[in-house]
Amino acid sequence: MAWFRKEKEPLKAAEGERLRTEGLWIKCDGCRAIIWKKDLDANWSVCPKCGHHFRIDARTRLRLLLDDENYTTHDSDVETSDPLNFVDLKSYRDRIATAQRTTKLKDAVITAEGTIGGRGVFLCSMEYGFIGGSMGGVVGELITRAAERALDQRIPLIIVSASGGARMMEGTVSLMQMAKVSAALARMDTAGVPYISVLTDPTTGGVTASFSMLGDLNIAEPGALIGFAGPRVIEQTIRQKLPAGFQRSEFLLTHGMLDAVVPRTEMKAYIINALKFFLD
Repeated sequence: MAWFRKEKEPLKAAEGERLRTEGLWIKCDGCRAIIWKKDLDANWSVCPKCGHHFRIDARTRLRLLLDDENYTTHDSDVETSDPLNFVDLKSYRDRIATAQRTTKLKDAVITAEGTIGGRGVFLCSMEYGFIGGSMGGVVGELITRAAERALDQRIPLIIVSASGGARMMEGTVSLMQMAKVSAALARMDTAGVPYISVLTDPTTGGVTASFSMLGDLNIAEPGALIGFAGPRVIEQTIRQKLPAGFQRSEFLLTHGMLDAVVPRTEMKAYIINALKFFLD
């Protein structure tokens, strides 16, 4: 009996073709549903079934918030000088080069000048795919320059955070950026120029401890992890179990650390109304 034997060769993809559907479907981390990728992309990477917010890159964030793609980027040629000649499992220079090839960016933030709802703004969008969106000397310098331009032109500043915190490979240089950016934002506050902070998943470490929580309005996406030390570190330190949802944006809103939690698909309209409040 040979009916169960393979009588034919397995199907092979013709040259230039794929039989796989890899990349066409994505499993939601929230509800575990299988989502058609085009439907997910059309909804700005928000699950249409449960509302789970997938992470998006810095350029997608600019398309989401700005009126069109006719915006101007600033300081896109600035890159780190590796001040400490840092090496761990691999050199810092190699990590930078890999991140630059992967993201097509010089460092972990894009600073752009454009309009939202017809109003001029400066928008800083952080890229988590660039060494975890960490803040080194370049990120701190670019955000400081954006704040100074906003102050000079009296145009609102918006910073979208997505970061693991200060970049350890730059040591004290990265920590100094916390004070430098905070000082620039303080000058904006004194002059009455609006600053809106948008916190996304994740926003942690030195970024949370500086500019992310200094907005005239601090708003976050649903489910975003926001804090200084991570929950596992805190549990190991205090040897206690943390409350459910600890350090997620909804928990922080309940405890007064945020002004609002806004779904990604409603974020632009919310910011437009906020700018009307600040400027009109």
